[in-house]
Amino acid sequence: MFSLENRVQEYAWGSREAIATLLGQGPSDKPQAELWMGAHPAASSSIELDGNRERLIDAIARSADAFLGGPTVDRFGARLPFLLKVLAADQPLSLQAHPDEAQARRGFDAENAAGIPIDAPERTYRDPHHKPELICALTPFDALCGFRPAAALPEVFALLSGGPADALVPRGAGPVDAAAVARLFQGLLALAPAARREVVSSVVEACRARAQAGGWLARACGWALRLHELYPGDIGVVIALLLNDVHLEPGEALYLPPRRLHAYVRGVGIEIMASSDNVLRGGLTPKHVDVDELVRVLDFSPWRVDPVVPRRVGAELFYDTPAPEFLLSRIELDAASTWRAVDRRGPEIVLCTRGRASLTDARGVARDLRQGGSIFVPFASGSYAIEGEGQFFRATVGL
Repeated sequence: MFSLENRVQEYAWGSREAIATLLGQGPSDKPQAELWMGAHPAASSSIELDGNRERLIDAIARSADAFLGGPTVDRFGARLPFLLKVLAADQPLSLQAHPDEAQARRGFDAENAAGIPIDAPERTYRDPHHKPELICALTPFDALCGFRPAAALPEVFALLSGGPADALVPRGAGPVDAAAVARLFQGLLALAPAARREVVSSVVEACRARAQAGGWLARACGWALRLHELYPGDIGVVIALLLNDVHLEPGEALYLPPRRLHAYVRGVGIEIMASSDNVLRGGLTPKHVDVDELVRVLDFSPWRVDPVVPRRVGAELFYDTPAPEFLLSRIELDAASTWRAVDRRGPEIVLCTRGRASLTDARGVARDLRQGGSIFVPFASGSYAIEGEGQFFRATVGL
């Protein structure tokens, strides 16, 4: 087993306190958005191996069977298929989506063939992998995700009707389908900059009036007004109204499959995903937006969001998803109790978010684990035990 040294990613939307507090540090002078735990090429964790500091990604490449186990190598190759993060959002992230596996491979190969450097700002596909993800709230957490159910969209369309975007609003008595949502979405993104600002201004004024009326749409309008303060004139302010607004309490989780437009708005959570860095942005950002590719990737079908209800097995709560790359669980230990991992399926990362413990593997090798710390448990370590008190998140493959 190996104690991990992890990278903090500093993005403008991050918190100066949340990750720093988790790590037992004072407030940061820069916004800290994500703490990465894993073996992603962009920011691999490091371990101490044979007296030397080494990137986890390099150690895995050299001894994949021992670190990952045969089933994981057979399914995903000699790479850790998941990435674990602490995500701390003080401000909304950009509207974004991630491709499915076929789209990622096609896009990656096409950009390579075009000679676009991997680190170029205009690059969309930085690897050939999809990126399903799950977020589990540590604090109250808000998100926008997926286009609203068809029954809810007409009330949103009313905010656009009669203004400069009136011609784009779907008409007819029938239910709103994916094609109608796609046409509206494309129409909004196709507007000239001046027309976009005019549409945003009109919709924001409609939201000011509607926010006073109460009901579910008042909450959505409140978020639109907040987004407009941060990104005045950005058409993403209008697009955000089309998305489900979801609130999670600590311990609740949300699974996002590929191709769903989303934005995390506020809060701190534990995020696990397939190890990929493919992001297609759709607004609320100064970064590159590839409109044509985003439209090709998105699933525009109306979607009812159902939070992931954890499955309890003793002291462990499992957040099951369809993703084979990852499985996240939460372990709550009280009064110096012991929990044992016996039926392991692959490599694991254990993160402590509260308290402290000792991890001991089948050979008697022990590692201390305190709040903010994390340990990588190779498949070859066999069964292990956590003895202590606190809250722990366990990440492994979903095979």
